[in-house]
Amino acid sequence: MAPHDQTRKAASVDSSIASRLLGWYDAHHRDLPWRITPGAFARGARADPYRVWLSEVMLQQTTVEAVKAYFRNFVEKWPTVEALAAAPSEDVMKAWAGLGYYSRARNLKACADLVALRGGRFPDAEASLRELPGIGAYTAAAIAAIAFDRPAAVVDGNVERVMTRLYSIETPLSEAKSEIRALLQKLVPQARPGDFAQAMMDLGATICAPKRPRCMLCPVREDCSAVLAGDPERFPVRLPKDDKPLRKGAAFVAERYDGAILLRKRPEKGLLGGMTEVPTTGWTARVDGATTADAAPFLADWRRAGQIGHVFTHFALELEIFHAQVKGDAPAGHFWSLAHEISGEALPTVMKKAIEAAIPGATKKPSPHSAKRPA
Repeated sequence: MAPHDQTRKAASVDSSIASRLLGWYDAHHRDLPWRITPGAFARGARADPYRVWLSEVMLQQTTVEAVKAYFRNFVEKWPTVEALAAAPSEDVMKAWAGLGYYSRARNLKACADLVALRGGRFPDAEASLRELPGIGAYTAAAIAAIAFDRPAAVVDGNVERVMTRLYSIETPLSEAKSEIRALLQKLVPQARPGDFAQAMMDLGATICAPKRPRCMLCPVREDCSAVLAGDPERFPVRLPKDDKPLRKGAAFVAERYDGAILLRKRPEKGLLGGMTEVPTTGWTARVDGATTADAAPFLADWRRAGQIGHVFTHFALELEIFHAQVKGDAPAGHFWSLAHEISGEALPTVMKKAIEAAIPGATKKPSPHSAKRPA
């Protein structure tokens, strides 16, 4: 076959894959609170770039089910990027608490501030989007495709899995990013690229699963080389993971007579930056902290309340938990949070675990909007 005939045939296959995938998406798409109806862009409807951006930032390294409630809460509190920019950073961090990867929340606020300063409009090109705080290659491509219908190659974890199986990519996933993107770009149709991007994501999330993929329901199975070879679960190829280092430390849950809990705010920079915590020893991603009550920041009748574990991206953490009933004013740099306010504080998951170990149920109580923190 002549080279130009081979190119024409490859283009025809790419077009067929995109067409079948879009047809499948029209019938089987997930109904998500940040999406518009498939095909709506062609009918003149437009996805709100603010909602697309917000959802994509939230979805980074977080499941769709976990994000839904957070997304609804955010757009109810701050329906526009200008509203989010006007919000106090502390309120944004509180609303984010529990989603993890808190640098995303800090970048979210910084990005909102900059976009609002520029008139409240997101740029529609990938390169310009990548200049905004917290927006990398994936998020820029997703916003460009979904909000502005640009033919961008949107590659998340689900799409990587689909592509490595579709083309039986033997290169380990950590080294195959550019190869995957180049192959995907050839598939992206000029018409409905935003729907195509979301169709690829949905295919990976619902059909092309990591284990036991439902290949018989896949709209592109006849072109999937991994299916034809009979071993789709072999892809993506991964290098062996290194064991995460284990760090240790202690956390101190001080409880006042009225159930208030002593908290402090972490520095803006670094791990869990800007979030709220109970006092702890000086553990970091690189060093252990002390693990005994002797290391508490102030004297009290500390009693051991158990141990909790938490896994961060680059290390695992074990904390010895100590609990004490205390009286008096909060030490410098600390504050008392009343029992009904705790659930509304900007507590990361690891700190919620620490408090729960000492006072079961303490972080799950409702936090009325009318509640006031004592001076």
